[in-house]
Amino acid sequence: MAVLEHDVVARPLPHLPSRLRALRIPGRAVLRWAMILAAAGLVFGTAGLDQHRLAPPPLEGSALTVLEGLAVRGAGTTPGGYSPAAFGTGWADVDGDGCDTRDEVLARDLRDVVRADGACTVVGGLLQDPYTNHEVELDPGTLHAAVQVDHVVSLEDAWRSGAARWDQARRERLAADPLNLLAASSAAVAVKDARDASGWLPASTGYRCQYAARQVAVKRAYGLSVTPAEHEALAAVLNSCPAEPLPHR
Repeated sequence: MAVLEHDVVARPLPHLPSRLRALRIPGRAVLRWAMILAAAGLVFGTAGLDQHRLAPPPLEGSALTVLEGLAVRGAGTTPGGYSPAAFGTGWADVDGDGCDTRDEVLARDLRDVVRADGACTVVGGLLQDPYTNHEVELDPGTLHAAVQVDHVVSLEDAWRSGAARWDQARRERLAADPLNLLAASSAAVAVKDARDASGWLPASTGYRCQYAARQVAVKRAYGLSVTPAEHEALAAVLNSCPAEPLPHR
């Protein structure tokens, strides 16, 4: 504030109407009232704006920048007690709209989506497999066998990266978070298994930057760590696309 007042004193005030000059209000007092009125205009003038547009995104910065803030741990061994059931059973309806997360992710990631009941259940469509870049045509007879909704950060990797210390509710949130879910071919998901980025990257090189960014986004959002080898692998990918943004869903 001292710098601001100094600047005002150093410059002559603009011409004031005669009524204000007659009042002989000190320059600094005028400044203070102007600032108060301006602040009021900012507060009340934005009251009708869409608050979602004003709110910052949950994660900011390039994936490469955010990667440098992740905790790095030794490889070690997987903590005991891991089981997929530790992350819940079945697909939850996390947003309460009547559709489970699996169908919502399929509807997000497929084109020409076909639904069984006109509302939720996805039974067909076209998938441009992000892991292989192959197009897969799906119908009710092939959908479940050909496509899986993959946990980008596998549940086992999450367990050894910090989720072993969480409560059940937080683990279930991760398992059903669309940020960590991606429709992909069953064959590619089987090869990926529980590996982190140091052990597996998509065969489709054109998707690797987005994949690495999603890994970083999930680990940042949930406070999960990376191993030195994993950090090196993610950095090697993201250094080729340093402006790659973080996905938000």
